[in-house]
This record gives sequence, structure tokens and C-alpha cells, in this order.
Amino acid sequence: RLADILIIQAIRSWIDSVPEAELGWLAALRDRQLGRALLSIHREPGKDWTVELLAKEAGMSRSGFSASFTNRVGETAMRYLTRWRLQLAHAQLQETSAPLAVLADRFGYQSEAAFSRAFKREFGLPPGSVRART
Repeated sequence: RLADILIIQAIRSWIDSVPEAELGWLAALRDRQLGRALLSIHREPGKDWTVELLAKEAGMSRSGFSASFTNRVGETAMRYLTRWRLQLAHAQLQETSAPLAVLADRFGYQSEAAFSRAFKREFGLPPGSVRART
């Protein structure tokens, strides 16, 4: 357990000392309010999140949350959510044989077609091509 504590402290110290941690999701995690919203996104990526719901998770006003998230992370909360969902879906396509419709639902898309369009926009390939490569 002591080794675990030392590693955690070393990581915290590194995060506090590198300029790269001033922007991006690491910076948002260090912020108490934004960190709660990020944790919610990561725990439930398929939830029907809105800026209003995320602001509520953070305990902030909608406009305050939106501006703070964008300034700290470098992209809007909804763009971050979309990228996170699609990265998870990309990994699932490579690791499982779950049907596209199941993945679409799991990651918050109303239809397989909407999921496929978003996936192709993000990665330049349709989800079926990613699965075929693995």
C-alpha cells in the first residue's frame, strides 16, 4: 500500500509541475466542480447528457460551466463527451463482437446510423471497417 501511495503522490506532484497539465482533461480533473462533471461523463458515457445536466453535476450555472469547461479543457463539454464515447466505442469494436446497434445504444446514440455517421466523422472510417481490421 505504501508503494501505491508513493506512486499517487509522484503523479500528483508531476501534474502540479508540468505546464501541459494547465489545459485539457487533467486540468479539469483538478478543478473540484469540473472534475465532478468529468467523472460523471466517464462513469456513464451513454447517458443522455446535456450541458444543463453536466452543469448541475458540477454545481454550476449552465453558462458558467460551459465557459469554464471550454477554457479549461480546450473544447466544449459536448465535443469532449462525443470524443470520449467514440473512443470507447472504437475500443469495443476491436475487443468485442457486440453488434453496432448495441454499441450505439451503449454509448448514447439513438440509432445505428447516427452512431456510424459520428464514428466516421471522428475516425474517417465506418465502424465496420475498424472491426474488419481486427
